[in-house]
Amino acid sequence: MKINFNETVGKIKPMHAINNMPLIGATDRMFHYIGEAGVPYSRLHDTGGAYGGGRFVDIANVFRNFDADVDDPASYDFAFTDWLLNAIDKQNTKIFYRLGATIENQQNIKAYYIYPPKDNLKWAKICEKIIAHYNEGWANGYHLGIEYWEIWNEPDNEPKIEDNPMWKGKFEEYMDLYRVTAPYLKERFPNIKIGGYASCGFYALFEGNFAKVANSSSRTGYFIECFHKFMEYVRENNLPLDFFSWHSYSDVEKNIAYENYVHEQLLKYGFENTESILNEWNAHPGIKGTLEDSSDVASMMLKMQDTTIDMLMYYNGTIDIGNYSGMFDPLRHTPFKTYYTFVAFNELYKLGNQVKISETEDGMCCVAATDGDKKAVMMNNRANKQTVKIELGCEDKFDLYRLNSEMDLEKTGEILSGDEISIENFETILLMSK
Repeated sequence: MKINFNETVGKIKPMHAINNMPLIGATDRMFHYIGEAGVPYSRLHDTGGAYGGGRFVDIANVFRNFDADVDDPASYDFAFTDWLLNAIDKQNTKIFYRLGATIENQQNIKAYYIYPPKDNLKWAKICEKIIAHYNEGWANGYHLGIEYWEIWNEPDNEPKIEDNPMWKGKFEEYMDLYRVTAPYLKERFPNIKIGGYASCGFYALFEGNFAKVANSSSRTGYFIECFHKFMEYVRENNLPLDFFSWHSYSDVEKNIAYENYVHEQLLKYGFENTESILNEWNAHPGIKGTLEDSSDVASMMLKMQDTTIDMLMYYNGTIDIGNYSGMFDPLRHTPFKTYYTFVAFNELYKLGNQVKISETEDGMCCVAATDGDKKAVMMNNRANKQTVKIELGCEDKFDLYRLNSEMDLEKTGEILSGDEISIENFETILLMSK
């Protein structure tokens, strides 16, 4: 493996962002882990549990009576969301605010907050006041400088309205909500980023004949049909789309293919400046707490860094028994090994500039970074145990940290350029110049 710290190939991107925080009831005693890992963004969707815990983030929790006066501060219940956003801000983690509703997985019994708003313009004005509260101090608010505001989540979740746990309406009704809301908010707050729609994804690309699937009523085919409807609609109506957000629970190789498709289609529709953000991903939630899971996460961050993606947001940073909460042990309230992959990647992110790597061994994924002075290398082994010769191209001495079955990103020694190191299957290595 050869690393050239003198040849910059791009910026290290925020591949270690997450959804939510390790919230325990309404206490932030585990939030320090997120700050210590340097997690750059926390997306607020499904925050606080079912129905947003009845208190957090969601429009129905903040503006409880849709018939109330949108201009009256007394119409808003900011209490718990204020507490949460300020607690996140204290960790120097930026907030990615989803405007809408938490998924209602028991909607087959009764749906509560996932219906299309009965007045789209009023809904947009409610969103305006929420943004003003957190960015401009309205209603005894704050100046948090929240940049990303996402309009809803997964309105394409199911082709049939009666089955959809995220949007009890036609997809066209969602597009109309976006048509009203996006330009309204962008005109009012020109410096924020507006986007959506947290697409369910592009799984149909791997399901046989795409042309046939994409024009069928299959669930995954419907996802892609909605994507093209949305892109055409946004283009035809000249709507703002600062970012397009989408989801995937596939492995990294498929995610690379999905991103290639998203990038290609954004260019095709004329949105070359629109960010592509994969803001829900988790390849194998059934193996959480294992070294293999940490390797899955590490390889995802490292390989997606080399794609056109602009940000990754792992689902989920919560601490609970659900399979998707892979960063923390819900019984011991301690980090799983996967947590330390975020710590490791942050060392690259802090340095800022990605540098060239060549002659990488089979099964290895690796990214290196520098700020012009300090240097770091993160690598993960997806193959059997192997020995790798590291050509660092400099005379610096590097500290060697290991994340494996025995160690949680612990320093085990020092290396120089030309040294060989042994790397176990699923092991992550971090090298940092002294």
